[in-house]
Amino acid sequence: MPARVRKVKLDDVAKAAGVSRGTASNVFSRPEIVSPELRERVLGTARSLGYAGPDPRGRMLRAGKVNAIGVAGPWPLSYFFDDPFARLVMEGIGEVCDEAGAGISLISALDERQVSWSIQSALVDGFVLFCMDGGSRLVDLTRERNLPFVALDFEASEQGISRIWVDDAAGARLAAQHLIDLGHRDFAVLALPGEDLATGRVTADWVSASKYPGPRDRIRGYFDILAAHGIDVDRVPIYETDNDEQTTRAGMEALFSQHRPSAILAMSDRMAIVAIGWLAERGIDVPGQVSVIGFDGVPEGAHSRPPLTTVAQPTVEKGRLAAQLILDPRRETRQIELPLSLVPRGSTAAPKI
Repeated sequence: MPARVRKVKLDDVAKAAGVSRGTASNVFSRPEIVSPELRERVLGTARSLGYAGPDPRGRMLRAGKVNAIGVAGPWPLSYFFDDPFARLVMEGIGEVCDEAGAGISLISALDERQVSWSIQSALVDGFVLFCMDGGSRLVDLTRERNLPFVALDFEASEQGISRIWVDDAAGARLAAQHLIDLGHRDFAVLALPGEDLATGRVTADWVSASKYPGPRDRIRGYFDILAAHGIDVDRVPIYETDNDEQTTRAGMEALFSQHRPSAILAMSDRMAIVAIGWLAERGIDVPGQVSVIGFDGVPEGAHSRPPLTTVAQPTVEKGRLAAQLILDPRRETRQIELPLSLVPRGSTAAPKI
């Protein structure tokens, strides 16, 4: 077994150059206060010994500030770039970090065994947590770091947590009421993923019992309005997706294999846009034969064909506010509910009788 090579330290450089440790440290951290001759002697010695300089992590930790934000979510890292909603939140976080000269560290909480180490070892000043799925686990792990954090879309009654959210049930009521006002009475739902990470047909009771607030509150909001207008919500088909193209297309196949609804309530714009494309491929006119409404207000919705009617939330602002709270030296605890708005476009219209 080969001998282990000892790592060269700053003390070694100082001793070899014949200077104090403080002088050697100043050469790397405050070179302007060291004479050029002495600076070159220390740097030459460092090069000859193979010393690259002090570990920046130690310096940042001693200063008590890393100037970076950790962003954690219960998905693979690719989701932060693939999903339109996540990209908008990251856009807002990125804008604030650019202004502050701060960095961003992405953390995937998909692997239960890995996430604890990732949270504990991340060199950050605080965390922005995507808490749509499994939020309690992320919050508990982050609390152990004793760093500030902001939970996005986290359902919590306690006041000691900074969180930013929208009222999903209220937004869903806006979507359902819009379709009801147009005259629709025959609905189907494309749902966000539930806690078992399965896909397929589910019941309203199953969705309502989910510990994840997004799908649970949106189905409640939809059905509050539908039931109030005499629609038997137990007969409204619901298909749980992974909020991606493959499972959304499978959902459309399943929903339309038995009956053609006049309106689709999609819990995300991403699903709604896929649904519009699926219908177009089959010559089913939107909105002439089927209306489709989404949720989130991502920019892609304005450019779909036809443009997507949606319930919009200020997603970029959500990211901005979260990053500002983390970087704010006052570290105030804030509870911020952001507004939702209905954006009517070309994907919804009165049903043809």
